[in-house]
Amino acid sequence: MTDAPFAPAAAAEKLPVARVLPLLGLPQLDRPFDYLVPRALAEEAVVGCRVRIRFHGQLVNALVLERCTTPTHDGKLSYLKDVISSEVVYPPQLRRLVDSLAEYYGATRSNIIRSAIPTRHARAERARKENMPPTWEELGKLATEDPDLSAWGNYVFGESFVDSVRKGAPARAAWQPVPGEQVATMLAALSVSVARDGGGVLIIVPDARTQARFESAFRELISARQLTLLGAGLGPESRYRRYLDILHGQGRIVVGTRSAAYAPVKNLRLAVIVDDGDDNLVDPRAPYVHSREVLVTRSAQEGCALIFASYSRTAEVQLLVSSGWAHNLVAGTDTLAESMPEMIASTDTSEDPDDVSRGRLPAIAFRRAKAALREELPILVQVPRKGYVPTLSCRSCGAPARCRWCNGPLGIPPSDSPDDPAPPTCRWCGRIDIHHRCHSCGSTKIRPVVVGSERTAEEFGRIFSPFPVIASSGERIVDDIPEGPRVVVATPGAEPYSPEGYGAVMLLDTWAMLGRQDLRAHEEAYAHWSRAVTLARPREQGGAVVIDADAAVPTVADLLAWDAVGAANRELADRTAAALPPAFHVAAVDGTEEGLRNFMESLEVPSGAEILGPVDLLRNARPPAGVEPGAPIQRMLIRCDRRQARVVGAALKAAQVVRATRKDPTPVRVVVDPINFG
Repeated sequence: MTDAPFAPAAAAEKLPVARVLPLLGLPQLDRPFDYLVPRALAEEAVVGCRVRIRFHGQLVNALVLERCTTPTHDGKLSYLKDVISSEVVYPPQLRRLVDSLAEYYGATRSNIIRSAIPTRHARAERARKENMPPTWEELGKLATEDPDLSAWGNYVFGESFVDSVRKGAPARAAWQPVPGEQVATMLAALSVSVARDGGGVLIIVPDARTQARFESAFRELISARQLTLLGAGLGPESRYRRYLDILHGQGRIVVGTRSAAYAPVKNLRLAVIVDDGDDNLVDPRAPYVHSREVLVTRSAQEGCALIFASYSRTAEVQLLVSSGWAHNLVAGTDTLAESMPEMIASTDTSEDPDDVSRGRLPAIAFRRAKAALREELPILVQVPRKGYVPTLSCRSCGAPARCRWCNGPLGIPPSDSPDDPAPPTCRWCGRIDIHHRCHSCGSTKIRPVVVGSERTAEEFGRIFSPFPVIASSGERIVDDIPEGPRVVVATPGAEPYSPEGYGAVMLLDTWAMLGRQDLRAHEEAYAHWSRAVTLARPREQGGAVVIDADAAVPTVADLLAWDAVGAANRELADRTAAALPPAFHVAAVDGTEEGLRNFMESLEVPSGAEILGPVDLLRNARPPAGVEPGAPIQRMLIRCDRRQARVVGAALKAAQVVRATRKDPTPVRVVVDPINFG
């Protein structure tokens, strides 16, 4: 006898109906469907496992969301075709997370699940069943004493914050470490302390270089097997095996890049995101989820502690602090004074006006660099752009130098000989433009707008001869350098680590960062500069930072005072006054003119929301998938109060369902909280 009188005899006796989510990526099919569970699969078809179903004549993968006695569908039900695996890869807490993110981003759940759950690998699953891994404690020998957490006492309320984390309280902090702080070491110590008490830890980092630093810090405290690393470099088998380890509790401490934010860590007690302003933490695939939003949602849903660890601070994190959801974790005055290098802006009155600067270096920067090299210490020069001379302009009127064929920006690539420079070349189409003429004033004279890292390394090699010069940028990043005097030229994020610390750090062409036409220009400039500052030796050890900028510029003044909180506060206030994110919720819709028109016809704009645009996107902006190359792309913005974010998300989802149902062929891209706002 079955629990449900409608169920055929071949159906499972108990809970014969399975509600499943087809993993199709189609918005109109992003909902549960009822299927009968065959009696033969009754024990295997558990909630959260993968199954195969016949859907519109095709076999597709699906996830079991629920087992129940009665269906919601009145018609005839099909049977599940097979259970791919009885592993519960979609546990309840992950389902709640995906549902919440899908509502916020107006997204199809299967597109989020694609990033959250790795592809099944049968061999990894079989190996686990044949040889069950030991518990986390058995994977390595732990020290008898807790890790040293005393360094947290250097931060205001640091000790009470650590106590709250260890007790399992949902403490949330925006942590601004001081220069020279061993961030990975401090977070590793706190993480191991939490894990020893049975709690799970999840640390999200922006790139593999940062992950490697954390791995080294953890290896001082626990065995390699007690640390689970997740990153893009893993193969399918390793990724799935580690996912299963996390599901079953062997992966108690997880350090990973972007997609690891979904890792189903058991008893999650501490989550950390490092440098949340880094673009690498935004998924490049729809729905473009930010790892910060994932961890904020998890902290709210699972009640875990959360740390935003960064030398700078984003306006988004400042909004959380201002609302009281998180609090500041900053150093005391004495700790900061002991850690800071000497901070100098190039317009300081202490400069000697008779001392002539060398090349592009301010005079005081040149003197500090020479002094550091005499002390056999390395120096670091940060420039904003890679390449040789990436951007040119008219020497007469200052208009950007543009390609006569495609209107792309002209630059000068490296040449085989410094005495024979390469001709101006378009960075978009690659054509050489020897006889360039300004489109504004007709002048044939050009000048560099900004000098790239390769040209800078070439110049400084002559200025600081005979010391060796190292260039680190783009695809040629140097992770660390040996001890001894040398000149390092690097772009932001590519600065090599020096074990002895840099004797001098010089921040050049700062106007190129501050002058960008981008919402986050000042925020990103502070972030890039602050990371370089942390690589300098403390002032007491002769370390100095020279920034080639006016000390009166607010962002520069904040850097000189090491005031990330003040910088973020001002940034948030400016954006609030201008009704910009994160003070207001914004969604962007990109597409051709026809695509946007069709989308807006399908969109029911919620009351109180504003429609801005459309405006043309730059030619080099990445077009939505399906748009023909070279087609003009426009952007429409939908702005509303943050309290309406999920209402707008529902409206965006509904519009996509309407378009998909009508089989609208015009492609559009929907981006909630776009990082490139303009």
